[in-house]
Amino acid sequence: MGKIAFVFPGQGAQSVGMARDAYDALPAARALFEAADRTLGLELTKLAFDGPVEELKQTANTQPALLTASLALLEAVKAAGIKADYAAGHSLGEYSALAAAGILSFEDAVSTVRARGQFMEAAVPGGQGAMAAVLGADRDQLTALCADISAAGTVVEPANLNCPGQIVVSGSAEGVAALSARVKEAGAKRAIALEVSGPFHSSLMKEAAERLGEALADVQFHEGAFPVVANVSARPVSGAQALRQSLVSQVYSPVLWEDSVRWLIAEGVDTFVEIGPGSVLAGLIKKIEKSVRIFSVNSLESADALAEALA
Repeated sequence: MGKIAFVFPGQGAQSVGMARDAYDALPAARALFEAADRTLGLELTKLAFDGPVEELKQTANTQPALLTASLALLEAVKAAGIKADYAAGHSLGEYSALAAAGILSFEDAVSTVRARGQFMEAAVPGGQGAMAAVLGADRDQLTALCADISAAGTVVEPANLNCPGQIVVSGSAEGVAALSARVKEAGAKRAIALEVSGPFHSSLMKEAAERLGEALADVQFHEGAFPVVANVSARPVSGAQALRQSLVSQVYSPVLWEDSVRWLIAEGVDTFVEIGPGSVLAGLIKKIEKSVRIFSVNSLESADALAEALA
């Protein structure tokens, strides 16, 4: 039997009503939503279950709501007796992974991602930043093209190295537009503009990263139940100082998702369990390596199906 990795989605996976069934059926899941409301002094549960969607999509709301929903669905996986050997998360999902491993307490995780969302929203005024998904590009050629455009004075950088043929770029609105017009130079088919509120995972987020560093200074990091693979290095990180620095760097550095998945497979992981709303990561992992088993747990029903499959 190979090893199991739990993986957690990032911003964009959220939906109104997410994890409602877990909340209704599992006292441990309900307790997480109640703790989030209490910790943040917000009606986060009501927003997650009833919307409005526009308010839920605001970064400072999305991040704590998605983390709470993902960890509520994790309770269904735990109730089935399924344990992880490793975990990883995409961007915001890294905090869900750290909380799942016990490296961060839930209260620290939910309050930190709320602050992270606020800092990211405030870092770049609306309309000045942009992101785009580039399809079919060669990674090295795209990186070189980004550097060429950035050298001319408009920032555009690789932000999410998701899977073969899908790389997200981020930067100034002008930089992303310039790259989108020239993607064929990197062997790409096209670039698709993403509906986001800022140029996440680019150097334009350094101010947000500095403020996050201050917020993380008082956060306690604990010994984890299993290793968590960091976005910035595609390797597990341990020790409070290294974890803090990795999370700060993550705000303005690319998410090395493909590299993280490949590292986990090299370590013997043959089963990936995506825990949280949607199934975006399952799709990416399938494009990275077809031979692994992939499950998406986004409801109690899918948690039952996972338990049956792994029995």
